[in-house]
Amino acid sequence: MKYFQLLARPFMVFVERFYPDPFVFAILLTLATFLITLGLTDATPVGAMVAWGDGLSSLLGFMAQLSIMLIAAHALAHTDSVQRALRFLGGLPNSQAGAYLMVTLIAGLASLLSWSLGLVAGAILAQQVAIEGRRKGLRLHFPLLVASAYAGFVIWHMGYSASAPLFVATPGNALESSIGGLIPVTETIFAGWNIAIAFITLTLVALTCSLMRPKDEEIVEAPVEAIESLQEEDAEMDRSSGHGTPLTPAGYLDNSRLISIGLGLLLIAYLVYWFKTKGLNLNLNIVNWSFLAFGLMLARNPLHYVSLIGNASRTVSPVLLQYPLYAGIMGLMFNSGLVNIMSDWFTSISTAQTLPFWAFISGGLVNFFVPSGGGQWAIQGPVFIEAAQNLGVNLPLVVMGVAYGDQWTNMIQPFWTIPLLAIAGLHMRQIMGYTFVVFLVSFLTFGGGLLIAAG
Repeated sequence: MKYFQLLARPFMVFVERFYPDPFVFAILLTLATFLITLGLTDATPVGAMVAWGDGLSSLLGFMAQLSIMLIAAHALAHTDSVQRALRFLGGLPNSQAGAYLMVTLIAGLASLLSWSLGLVAGAILAQQVAIEGRRKGLRLHFPLLVASAYAGFVIWHMGYSASAPLFVATPGNALESSIGGLIPVTETIFAGWNIAIAFITLTLVALTCSLMRPKDEEIVEAPVEAIESLQEEDAEMDRSSGHGTPLTPAGYLDNSRLISIGLGLLLIAYLVYWFKTKGLNLNLNIVNWSFLAFGLMLARNPLHYVSLIGNASRTVSPVLLQYPLYAGIMGLMFNSGLVNIMSDWFTSISTAQTLPFWAFISGGLVNFFVPSGGGQWAIQGPVFIEAAQNLGVNLPLVVMGVAYGDQWTNMIQPFWTIPLLAIAGLHMRQIMGYTFVVFLVSFLTFGGGLLIAAG
């Protein structure tokens, strides 16, 4: 155990001293991309500025999908039934090691269902484990609990909301003609090798988090009173959302659970029809409607659901502030040809056995500049699809290679910590030293798994 503590310590010092706030990180990354573009491509300063500016609005549609996903997942996680389940889970650990282990596993499984649900439910579960642990007399390091929740996020791109596999499985996608058809999710998300790598990775990451627990004198406990106070404020808002006993026909409608259940059932009916007619065809919209439907079904009434949505706003606004910057970076990299230079270099050193591995490394590098699985695949996909066809490589392996890289470097790219930390009430610097270690551990399983699967 002490070796993992020693391994984490230099990363914690590094993050504390040199990692800026996520918004500042995005600004500095924008400037760095400008310099790299001018140094490696033929773009002029004016041309680079125009490419960046044109890209600022390129992901507005995805930002809308992203917002709905975060809000719907947050609302679902705060419904009474899910909250009871999280409180039950929070009371299960009877040891320090078990607490970190369980938070990682549950957050990871939730991330396989939806990356947004994994972040939101993971943060709430970390709080519940801290509260229940205090009642049991367990001293738990709250930053490591929250880092464990974020560590589970490292496998999100292998599950139900995986952007790249859903992209190539969606009819009419930009690469359908070059691929020669669609790649069904049965060959990517639900492939046996992908499931095995996900299971092994999550297990090793959970064990790593439990082994990084600090000494008792270094423990920073959760501000339990502040968490409980905030939860009580949210509960009071939920209780007051119905404005007391309904006295008018409008009041009865506002407080009628049948109304929200009716809309939820209508969405469920549409989803059943979708899967019946299109098979296991998943995309971001279908994921969003799934969580919206279940949230409505589990809410007390329409006004309660509206209050849950309102409470979710603090998890969305920081993401929306930064996303245009990353869209601009994506536009700059794509329109200047910088991403092609990077991807072409990786494909030039690849063989049929190593192309998925280098797709993974390339995906991890590009993820620093474009933290969007779908956007990243849109600009890297054509290069790696062509390389895979030229080398005779199984296309699903290349798709998942890029996806693995995207989720891998999230552990050291602070953008996706924002919604989780907004709930937990911590700063990125308090957890990212631990996730640097997760970054190293997951490299072994992702990179090694792809080499074995391709061999």
